Amino acid sequence: MSDADLQLQLRSLVKEDGTLELSLAHIQIPKPQGDQVVVRIEATPINPSDLGLLFGPADMSTAKASGTSDEPIITAEIPPGLMPSAAARVGQSMPVGNEGAGVVVAAGESDAAQALLGKTVAAIGGAMYSQFRKLHISQCLPLPDGTTPAEGASCFVNPLTALGMVETMRREGHSALVHTAAASNLGQMLNKICQQDNVELVNIVRKPEQEKILRDIGAKHVVNSSSDNFLNDLTAALTETGATLAFDATGGGELASQILTAMERALMADGQFSGYGSSTHKQVYVYGGLDRSATVLKRNYGMAWGIGGWLLTPFLEKIGMEEGAKLQQRVARDVKTTFASSYSETVSLTEALTLNAIGVYGQQATGSKFLINPSKGL
Repeated sequence: MSDADLQLQLRSLVKEDGTLELSLAHIQIPKPQGDQVVVRIEATPINPSDLGLLFGPADMSTAKASGTSDEPIITAEIPPGLMPSAAARVGQSMPVGNEGAGVVVAAGESDAAQALLGKTVAAIGGAMYSQFRKLHISQCLPLPDGTTPAEGASCFVNPLTALGMVETMRREGHSALVHTAAASNLGQMLNKICQQDNVELVNIVRKPEQEKILRDIGAKHVVNSSSDNFLNDLTAALTETGATLAFDATGGGELASQILTAMERALMADGQFSGYGSSTHKQVYVYGGLDRSATVLKRNYGMAWGIGGWLLTPFLEKIGMEEGAKLQQRVARDVKTTFASSYSETVSLTEALTLNAIGVYGQQATGSKFLINPSKGL
């Protein structure tokens, strides 16, 4: 096998000694058959959902760099108490990256696969932090002419999650939404969707500059969780919108409980008293883990409430392929407007494995979203 047959792929390994190791593997470039294609990946985002696999339970403040500039290695310690959560992946060198985009450079013999040859496509299916990725045609979304891989790199996770939130609201009988960490790329998409679909949205942020980001794109209801008047501000926004469904990206702390409390206050604002609280169901779905601390619930919001997890893949399985395809086509149509993503930096695979880069994108902070170009330098 010659070097021309090999590609680089970013891997994450949890070792038995309680160490995380990030490195680049040299693997064979795949060959497609039938309905398969090979995509040269030219853009793939680092999403919070990618960091869960990339870093695992490691304490990245202990990260150290070794290896060479061409073949960097990052190691970090995993706290002993967290090793049981990673037991199933110990010893497995795992590829990373949920989604990406690039050009189809090889195709199987089917007509459908051949039709994609030379096309720029968005793709989903894991292992996207690779220079080349073999995929079934069903995992590819052809992008409109003139769309670059960078513009199409985030066509799946954030756009479909935002659309899924609105669709979940409709299917579960709610009429408005609450969203936390709302100034994120996903949050900005959700605002644009809600404005287009005439859905009331209450945005929760932590900083004044995040409030400005949302108000500049037309957000009507923005409340700051760091404000001393947060609960009253949130209650007022919920009273005005009637929102009884929330999607929480933080997961830990008291925020979910505060949202349920404010929903209950808004529902009981008409002065009617019941020892069991409002009979209207209030629901918070946790879909992220920006706060890894325990979720604290202070049950002062009656009995008609629920808190649970929400993930994109089970949602898409629930609505079926036909409805999922409709959502994907909406994303493709508006990829440069409603579903446009912004990135603070574009790096190569080797540049992604530097302590400086990890120190930025590992914070998952608004405005620090990184894009990897695995083909950079090819």
